[in-house]
Amino acid sequence: MSDAIQVRGLRLWAHVGVLDFERREGQWFELDLELGADLSAAGRSDSLADTLDYSQLITALQKQARSLRCQTLEHYSERILERIEELYGPVPVRLELRKCQAPVSGFGGVVAVRRSRHH
Repeated sequence: MSDAIQVRGLRLWAHVGVLDFERREGQWFELDLELGADLSAAGRSDSLADTLDYSQLITALQKQARSLRCQTLEHYSERILERIEELYGPVPVRLELRKCQAPVSGFGGVVAVRRSRHH
């Protein structure tokens, strides 16, 4: 991936987790994305039509997060990858999805999954 659009630190409130209260009450997740795209045409034209509209992506992922109910980060990340492909077709994607506060006693760190698609 030489040229890319990056979105870092996108905070999403979603109902994801193995524990019932996580799915019932919801919690914060943080997402970093990198979408491979040839940005040279947009660089020359200064036209949004020649690039990937990241505002459309952010809005779509915020909407998805509000309606999602699942147990694992792996499944949530798969749904994100599917949504990206629905919006832009088969583009190369890398993502890291982080659970901001994992409910593990004595643990204050971050749990994450990394995924990628190389189309």
